[in-house]
Amino acid sequence: MLRVAVVGSGPSGCYTAQTLVQQDPDVLVDVLDRLPCPYGLVRYGVAPDHEKIKSLQGNLRTVLEHERVRFLGGVRIGGPGGLPVERLRELYHAVVYCVGAATDRHLGIPGENLPGSWSATEFVSWYSAHPDSADAGFVRGARSAVVIGVGNVAVDVSRILARGTAELSPTDMPQGALTTLAASHVSEVHMVGRRGPSQARFTTKELRELGSLPDTEVVVDPAELALDPAYADPSGLPAAQRRNVEVLRGWAERPPGDAARRIRLRFFLRPVELLADDGRVGAVRFERTVPDGRGGVTGTGQFEEVRAQLVLRSVGYRGVPLEGLPFDAASGTVPHTEGRVMRGPVASPGEYVAGWIKRGPTGVIGTNRPCAKETALSLLADAPVLVTKDVPSDPVAALRAEGIEPVEWAGWQAIERAEAELGARLGRSTVKLADWDSLLTAAGTALTPPSHTAPPPQATRPAEPSTSSSPS
Repeated sequence: MLRVAVVGSGPSGCYTAQTLVQQDPDVLVDVLDRLPCPYGLVRYGVAPDHEKIKSLQGNLRTVLEHERVRFLGGVRIGGPGGLPVERLRELYHAVVYCVGAATDRHLGIPGENLPGSWSATEFVSWYSAHPDSADAGFVRGARSAVVIGVGNVAVDVSRILARGTAELSPTDMPQGALTTLAASHVSEVHMVGRRGPSQARFTTKELRELGSLPDTEVVVDPAELALDPAYADPSGLPAAQRRNVEVLRGWAERPPGDAARRIRLRFFLRPVELLADDGRVGAVRFERTVPDGRGGVTGTGQFEEVRAQLVLRSVGYRGVPLEGLPFDAASGTVPHTEGRVMRGPVASPGEYVAGWIKRGPTGVIGTNRPCAKETALSLLADAPVLVTKDVPSDPVAALRAEGIEPVEWAGWQAIERAEAELGARLGRSTVKLADWDSLLTAAGTALTPPSHTAPPPQATRPAEPSTSSSPS
């Protein structure tokens, strides 16, 4: 049997495992994750009110429940206290790193680190119950918020800021975040892009959702839309961008209302400084931009200040180095050829990458499927050489010898039961556990099933996960 470790249990990791067991009946896959919970950004990045996208967890579950796939949560690879990459390689014939893009991009402007300024990633992690996050007082004392960026994550955080308790209570949002957001006094959200509406990265479905929020008005300045050369005649735009422009045009032509909350979509404004007020963020200074004729923008020297006590930057993710692997700092990825990790000009035997750490943080959830398949097929092509290496009959015993006690599938199921019970006690549906102690205590109530050490009698084909959803 070819033993493979897949590091990361998000879509790219699950798609990699799926391809491996579908293509070769003699493969056993351990899917390792630093967290005790699977699914990566599908659990900790998709907005809690996006139930349809979150339902993708059911498809990923089918992969992780395959009899030749095993989930091992709570296993840190690399870094302080983690299992070294070199040691992991000794335990498996091959390792596929699907570790995503773990940090966010910065604006690089004065005042960016003022209290009240955070990345959208931090805010999302908090309301998604990531155990590394905490209530940093995001909305306390805030009446106006600025979200810098015009992608789907920016739309998500703007929508969550404008949601009321009635809309958020049916979700699995942790109780602490729900209570805090219910007490929020944020009544105005500015979502700001430095380029025009035809270049915005949000999808039309997510954009339209803003217009359906109760007691919330979407405001668009027609003069800013008119700065975009494609606005007057969007017929030459790709269909997705054309639909976005049409939605924005409809909002711009609508007379003002009297809703309790407003989401203002702003364009052609580049942040140049965050201004302090009594030691915290008080406003954002923007420079007006105009199209430069080459797909970018240029500054005009005209400036505008937007009052805000909360600033969330949503300008993209970025990969970080994993100790023991090569890393291209310019692209934020691991150098590779068709998924094979490259150490200089030579492919490193038995080391592979898939997902965002392979290609950068681009595409929708389904984009990970062909990316993962390419890597898995490269690995299987190398299998005749890889399988000649001696590895332990069961890597879990070796992990335990290293002081690592993995959370296996039964432990994750115990966490699910605990979250359902918590929801029932609170009069809600499932409510996520939001801290390490709670998660590990819940996982510890499970009986660890026997590890697979021999080929199963018969392999079953996992269901094909859907690829129609987009990441939020």
